Amino acid sequence: MHRQHFTPNQIEMSTLLSIKTGGCSEDCSYCAQSKRNQKPIEKTPLMCLEDVLAAARRAKQAGCNRLCMGYVGRGPSSKDLEPICEMIAEVKRIGLETCVTLGLLTRDQAKRLKGAGLDYYNHNIDTSPEYYSQVITTRTFEDRLKTIEYLREFGIKVCCGGILGMGESNDDRISMIVALANLNPHPESVPINWLVPVPGTPLENPPQMNSFDFVRTIALSRIMMPTSRIRLSAGREAMSDELHSLCFAAGANSIFQGDKLLTVNNASAERDQKLFSSLGLFRQER
Repeated sequence: MHRQHFTPNQIEMSTLLSIKTGGCSEDCSYCAQSKRNQKPIEKTPLMCLEDVLAAARRAKQAGCNRLCMGYVGRGPSSKDLEPICEMIAEVKRIGLETCVTLGLLTRDQAKRLKGAGLDYYNHNIDTSPEYYSQVITTRTFEDRLKTIEYLREFGIKVCCGGILGMGESNDDRISMIVALANLNPHPESVPINWLVPVPGTPLENPPQMNSFDFVRTIALSRIMMPTSRIRLSAGREAMSDELHSLCFAAGANSIFQGDKLLTVNNASAERDQKLFSSLGLFRQER
């Protein structure tokens, strides 16, 4: 299935940058930035345009195709949306694709992002509809689907996936992939995260997940969404080279490059390059 739609040894590389961090009102059980966290991280204001552009240039120099900008909160404030739109326009001028994750959107906000030239919007469903309320209570599964509906209305590509290892069952993992595959059209990018337990959060000591179940979820994603980019996202720092290799063999063909994914550590660029070299993988050219 992978070979029918993609060059099999080609990997898409993106960079994730947190442009506003900490102090979130939402209660996502896995998140270091949530109000549930008993060990809150430092709250920072919205990054200035110059710092965002400097990060974008570094990402382009490292071979990335896309800059993904993460923003903490239930949704973007009116005050912050205008400078975020400016960031989108200026990053595109550098020659990168743009992606933002800003939480829940209104229809008008989605329209404004489209006007700024946004390419992708990340809005994960996180887990299955059945398990969702065990993880988050301040926004519903249907709230997330409504935001995706607005994005599609204005022709913005969707990056939508979930998190494994939060205590969900294999049936929940299957249900999550079915929910993603039932989106019409399929998300262009499907990030699959392995939970990074954060001290102070309700999920700081989750049940151990079987590595092969993670790989099977990658494979199921590839089979059910054959033209989507399946992205290995959070959790890669703790994954062995062998587990990475199984995931790529099962159909994963995208990663986040860089030392940080919002607030958690990521595999180093040097390690990724060594692994790519040993497996005969190469990055997708812009």
